[in-house]
Amino acid sequence: MTNVTEGRKAHAAPPRRRGRGNGPRGALGSTGLYAATGVAGLLFLVPFYLLVRNALSTDAEITGENWQFFPTDLKWGNIAELFDDPTVPFARSLWNSAVVGVLHTIGTLLVCSLAGYGLARIPYRHADKIFYGVLVTLMVPSAVTFVPSFVLVSSLGWVDSLRGLIIPGLFSGFTCFLFRQYFLGFPKELEEAARMDGLGYWGAYWRIVVPNSLNFFAAIATITFISGWNAFLWPLVIGQDPDAWTVQVALSSYMTNQTVNFHLIFMATAISILPLVFVFLFLQRWLVQGIAQTGIKG
Repeated sequence: MTNVTEGRKAHAAPPRRRGRGNGPRGALGSTGLYAATGVAGLLFLVPFYLLVRNALSTDAEITGENWQFFPTDLKWGNIAELFDDPTVPFARSLWNSAVVGVLHTIGTLLVCSLAGYGLARIPYRHADKIFYGVLVTLMVPSAVTFVPSFVLVSSLGWVDSLRGLIIPGLFSGFTCFLFRQYFLGFPKELEEAARMDGLGYWGAYWRIVVPNSLNFFAAIATITFISGWNAFLWPLVIGQDPDAWTVQVALSSYMTNQTVNFHLIFMATAISILPLVFVFLFLQRWLVQGIAQTGIKG
């Protein structure tokens, strides 16, 4: 009986060590971490507070010496003033930005994903040369190609049109590079099984690769839509007619050499970022995961 007891003690599990989070130092570290996170969150919200506060104020309250956390009388009429302004078609600008952002995102996903898939999967002796050519385009400043692009668009008669705003930016060398890196890590076994069923490259891409890559497509779509929505210089040059303005061009019209309408600028900015906030909140869980997968190589 004594031997059995000693054997059980010998095989008993060693006492568990106290984790870092269980001691005073661990508790203090967790408290400090939560405090730092809370401070960082408050600092992140400060610009949004200023945006909403100034959007519901008058110019005198925005630029006045006596600062108030929130004005005593919130100017909700600034919203109606923004959309009723005859000199700036803000509602039309929002619609143009939405159309440009959606079509630009869909077109970029289609063109760049096909290009990236072809470079990653279709055997061709000049594939590496073409890929290096795509990488070279990333080193060319946009200012170098801006004037030739405008001359080409103008010669086609696409000024003041959605075609001039969307089509020139459908291909992106960086997005093509990201798709190629992702497709290099995509399981080849799935595509080989599709080819055994009689599918070609297009069938494997459309029926196998795309449905199994929706997370990555969503991440690229988020980045592309935000980039298209925030574009300013190209829409400023192409959209010469106010009916062709995007929201960023409309925002710039509230600031001139003579006057600055602060309350309209802040109200227009607050409204213009709402679509971006909704898109980011809806697709944020795929954003980091999708971009992280670009470094995987098969």
